Amino acid sequence: MTTMRKKDVVIVGLGASGSYAALALTRAGIDVVALEAGPHWTPEDFPMDELRNDVRNFMSQPKAAKEIPTWRENSSQVATQTGEQILMMNGVGGSSIHYGMEQWRYLEWNFNERSRSIKRYGAGSIPSNSTVADWPIDYADLEPWYDKVEYDMGVSGRAGNIKGKKVAGGNPFEAPRRRGYPLPALRRSGINNMMTDAAKRLGWNPFPGPASIRSKAYKGLPGCEYCGFCTYNGCMAEAKGSTNFVAIPEAQKTGRLKVVTEARVTKVDVDKDGRATGVTYLKGGREFTQPADVVILSSYIYENVRLLLLSKSKAFPNGLSNNAGQVGKHYISHMYGGAAGVFAGQTLNPFGGAGAQRTSIDNWNGDNFDHKGLGFIGGAIIDARMEGKPIGNSRVTPPTVPSWGSAWKQWLHANANSVINIGTQVECLSYEENYLDLDPTVKDPEGIPVIRATFNIQQQEQLRGDYTNNKVVQWLQEAGATQTWVTAPPAPIAVNSHAYGGARMGNDPHTSVVNKWLVSHEVPNLVVLGGATFPTSTGYNPTNTIEALSWRTGDHLAKNWKTYAGLS
Repeated sequence: MTTMRKKDVVIVGLGASGSYAALALTRAGIDVVALEAGPHWTPEDFPMDELRNDVRNFMSQPKAAKEIPTWRENSSQVATQTGEQILMMNGVGGSSIHYGMEQWRYLEWNFNERSRSIKRYGAGSIPSNSTVADWPIDYADLEPWYDKVEYDMGVSGRAGNIKGKKVAGGNPFEAPRRRGYPLPALRRSGINNMMTDAAKRLGWNPFPGPASIRSKAYKGLPGCEYCGFCTYNGCMAEAKGSTNFVAIPEAQKTGRLKVVTEARVTKVDVDKDGRATGVTYLKGGREFTQPADVVILSSYIYENVRLLLLSKSKAFPNGLSNNAGQVGKHYISHMYGGAAGVFAGQTLNPFGGAGAQRTSIDNWNGDNFDHKGLGFIGGAIIDARMEGKPIGNSRVTPPTVPSWGSAWKQWLHANANSVINIGTQVECLSYEENYLDLDPTVKDPEGIPVIRATFNIQQQEQLRGDYTNNKVVQWLQEAGATQTWVTAPPAPIAVNSHAYGGARMGNDPHTSVVNKWLVSHEVPNLVVLGGATFPTSTGYNPTNTIEALSWRTGDHLAKNWKTYAGLS
């Protein structure tokens, strides 16, 4: 084993979370080495190829595809690998390279979901087996870092609430922001305009959803070309807010960030007192040790939790930071819904734009509507999106149409360019029965156990999914659809690109893994970043919140460096 030169900080995984922690730390004069399991990618690596990028999930090959978590609905079943490959993007920039670029701030309600629900609807509004919890921070604690992220990468959008004053055309339900978006919203399409008009007729509040795609040139980086290849694809034009285009180069300019690619971390090392001393990793068939004063885990949730559970020692016989038995608990996976409609005789061209170029509806999200008598709390964001690529759209057919063959082709020939597919992103609660652990039998090619997800949706998820799907059908019918059908009824998606929990943040070390700064309760120099720390899933994409929390944690570490590095 080769021991590398000691660094102030070692970061495991250089995606959305690790990038902004690295930026904060290096700007403060702290030396950082980032160990990334994947390679450097360039814009030339991302041709407009739906089969390669979307269907075959090129960017999850080969590492992530060989580490697919197993899944079972309950603890009495034997878990199997589901074949799902939307896991984690290995490479400098991580999943920020290929995600759909929806850049949401969470609602104020999302940070206090348990207490606010009980106050408004009573204790019975929370299922008895749900472990849903308030965050140890409020929206106001995070707002300054939301602002920093958005202005660093150049987010496009239309504000709906600036310093408590509602702004026409934006989201009236959003929490107050200190200023508007740095860039105007992405341009509107015919579909956007049609669905906006229909929502207004229903008395809803449509708005252009925030996008981490630059609507015009910003800080020397180009604007969007509306090629229609964003989700599951890297950006050839470098117009995305991917961290490989913004935060990482900015951190490297300080001269204090060293990036080691294709480095597979296998364990976090600790001393006899249980303090982290660095990590062990594999590169090119050789084993290395990277000593550091502070260790930051910032890979995807499954890998973060796996590393914690694998890092056993005399001080932590059940896994690192797991003496309270909380690692892997409170696992949540987003649920997705939606419906489609045929607009007979209309040419809609849904392929002609980015997925983040959309009309969004927040009326049925969070606690933005009265839940009395509905049997559930929370809701979903609803989006009428562009980026209906040909292969993907060919799968959006009514249940009465075969999924292949001549009848399928005939239907597509008549209707393929006349379909709008609207999606929902549905909040799920955490439950005692849903958790992550190491699979006792299934291992990856290195012989290391994969993560096992025990996960299923429950009554609240069924009701929430059905309710918001009905709203989508209503919206399509108001817009003039001649035929509608639900494309995604409520169902568990156990292995997901939007997953949460496993290393929950909280004030109580007996019910959480990290504190409000994302520092381990049990290991004073160990930080865990990303969705693994989230107490709730919300109806939104997590990326903006992940990045804001990471920058906040990086600033906190830098401000209190001597304490965390063990120098005081």
